[in-house]
Amino acid sequence: MQLFLVHFGGPFWANKDDGAWSFPKGEYDESEPPLDAARREFREETGFAIDGHFIPLEPIKQKGGKIIHLWAVEGDVDADAIRSSTFTMTWPPKSGRQQEFPEVDRAEWFSLPDARRKLSAGQVGFIDQILRLSS
Repeated sequence: MQLFLVHFGGPFWANKDDGAWSFPKGEYDESEPPLDAARREFREETGFAIDGHFIPLEPIKQKGGKIIHLWAVEGDVDADAIRSSTFTMTWPPKSGRQQEFPEVDRAEWFSLPDARRKLSAGQVGFIDQILRLSS
């Protein structure tokens, strides 16, 4: 089994690897059903639509209080062909100069042990849930 992960975009994450990857996900508000938001965010972060049988995972609360909702779905995405949406921020700090960066700067398929190492610590619990689904 392999898991599809994306690397955080932007200058803060550019030279980081272990702990700097995520499942494709993003923000949503209460007016949008969570699964619709997850599909939209996947498309925004990768450029690909994702379809299939979505299995909801138990939400995980992050240290900062944010709750992540995630679904497992089987699929095949060309990690080398992703096209992410972008965000704008002042960079370098205090320079007054606005620069645009991709939300995610790359994607890759990882084995479960590698995914545990690459993922942001607050998301590792999703791997255990996925393993329970597959057994």
